[in-house]
Amino acid sequence: MMGMGSVNMRELVKFQENLNRLAGREDTRNSFCESCAKELAARLLTKVIKRTPVGKYPASTGKVGGTLRRGWTAGNKEGVQAAVDSIQVTKSGNQYTIKIMNPTEYASFVEFGHRTANHNGWVKGQFMMTISENEIKRMAPGLLEKRLEEFLGGTFNA
Repeated sequence: MMGMGSVNMRELVKFQENLNRLAGREDTRNSFCESCAKELAARLLTKVIKRTPVGKYPASTGKVGGTLRRGWTAGNKEGVQAAVDSIQVTKSGNQYTIKIMNPTEYASFVEFGHRTANHNGWVKGQFMMTISENEIKRMAPGLLEKRLEEFLGGTFNA
């Protein structure tokens, strides 16, 4: 016959209090989710900027490449650090949304490809956003699990 074992009621009561404290703190949960979304967006922005090609022009033209790379934004600010600092998280129901965009007029042509100027060929797309987004989707579960463990550890060890 098996014994029932022993239970430390004080630890169970403490665990219940911690759960109740966490359940009652919607602002804490929201800020945690927003910080996770911002971290994922910052990683996406870093990856897509690194993957964006830079045009090379002869010195005689006076053109400088990098307009497309510098164009990546998260909201209204340009530049990596400014964009990361200004990331706007929108919550709709249980979903958090962030916009990463490049307002440069030819960004979609570089991303997905386009016809050549003489209409006799096709320039392949670079898929810098598509590839970066897929990489983030693959790494997100592990990153979020780690962040959640840290969050819950801080909540229950307090």
